[in-house]
Amino acid sequence: MASAAVSREAGLWKRGLLWLLLLAPLFFASYGFANWLSAQRADVGTLVFAWESRIPLWPWTIVPYWSIDLLYGLSFLLPATRREMDRHGLRLLSVQLLCIAAFLLWPLRFTFGRPELVGLFGTLFDVLMGFDKPFNQAPSLHIALLVVLWVCFARYATGLYRVLLHGWFLLIGVSVLTTWQHHFIDVPTGVLAGWLCVWLWPHRGSSPLLHWQLARDPQRWRLALRYGFGVALMAAVAVNLGGAWLWLLWPGFSLLLVALNYALFDAAGFQKDASGRLSSAACWLFAPYLAAAWLNSRLWTRKHPYADEVGEGVWLGRIPAAGQTERFHAQLDLCAELPRRAPAKAYRSLPVLDLTVPNAHTLLAAAQAIETLRQQGPLLVYCALGYSRSATAVAAWLLHSGRCQNLNEALARLRRARPQVVLSEAHQRALTDMQQLSAGATPALATAHGY
Repeated sequence: MASAAVSREAGLWKRGLLWLLLLAPLFFASYGFANWLSAQRADVGTLVFAWESRIPLWPWTIVPYWSIDLLYGLSFLLPATRREMDRHGLRLLSVQLLCIAAFLLWPLRFTFGRPELVGLFGTLFDVLMGFDKPFNQAPSLHIALLVVLWVCFARYATGLYRVLLHGWFLLIGVSVLTTWQHHFIDVPTGVLAGWLCVWLWPHRGSSPLLHWQLARDPQRWRLALRYGFGVALMAAVAVNLGGAWLWLLWPGFSLLLVALNYALFDAAGFQKDASGRLSSAACWLFAPYLAAAWLNSRLWTRKHPYADEVGEGVWLGRIPAAGQTERFHAQLDLCAELPRRAPAKAYRSLPVLDLTVPNAHTLLAAAQAIETLRQQGPLLVYCALGYSRSATAVAAWLLHSGRCQNLNEALARLRRARPQVVLSEAHQRALTDMQQLSAGATPALATAHGY
């Protein structure tokens, strides 16, 4: 099942055992406590759709339902490094804490009465109901754990084993409905909870929880508040109208994370790696926002060329689609929120949040990267639209390389090549700061303007 190329650090089984000894008692104690407390309350509600009455009861699916317990224990045999083991353990711990908190704050009750079952499947149901009560519904802890375990096992499964793995895990996901353990609302909320915990403890890079910092740029706070307003609007519509409108909770949650990126996590919150790909967790959590951002990039630029040559093999444009980069040998990507879709022989990512100004250090790094990448052949420098972030990077290159002697000359050259370029006073101050940094001086405006 596991790739033969994977080498494991020595003694990991002991670390995995310690995690299991911590998590297993916590799982049963916290889950049982939430069940007990909900049973004492008179305000436990329900959230069930009329069509759910047509979901069949398939007693045999109790087998895949139960199998998650075995997979939970086996998952600690898979990580190849201490870091990976700890990330896996932290994901499972975070899922437990998040779901139990939700059960205590928003208890729900399962409403279907399951008929008496006999035989092996009936025995498995009886054992399950010995500690599981019709509470602890949304988000489904079973589904949230499934997401974390699925990600863990999928890293090591190849070939036919990978196909079988996906099929079995999908069956486990279906089983929460066909064993009449959960209502439908528990499933998508459980998926979001699981991916949130994977996002909090990424395979590569630092956790957003460990390196958040309050933004000092007023523009970032303005954008965070705008996205926060969108969150409130979608949540209000979903809660008040119910039904299919509840799906608005997904884009609302996506916008909430975007707002947190602007306020706390910066571009790193999108988890874009050096190859231009977003993490799987970011793709799931930000999916509604990513779809809107991609559509927006096309709508704004539909009447304009997707790229314009500034000079000497350097092109400025929007994020390209697959098939639009045959003429380019290299790419410099300033877009934080969208993944790279087109291949490149040489690629560099310097992610910057949309509608924000790159700081002096980023602009200097971009200028140096442009000069290096253009040696590979025609270079495309892009962001979502190719109007601000990437344009500022090209202006930085023009100034840093001496191709333009001053800021006005650089701006004029850019606008001749791509008239839609929008560089505000804040962008121009950042370019001035970059010049000072390049000359060895401390940028005077960087701190004052919160870059």
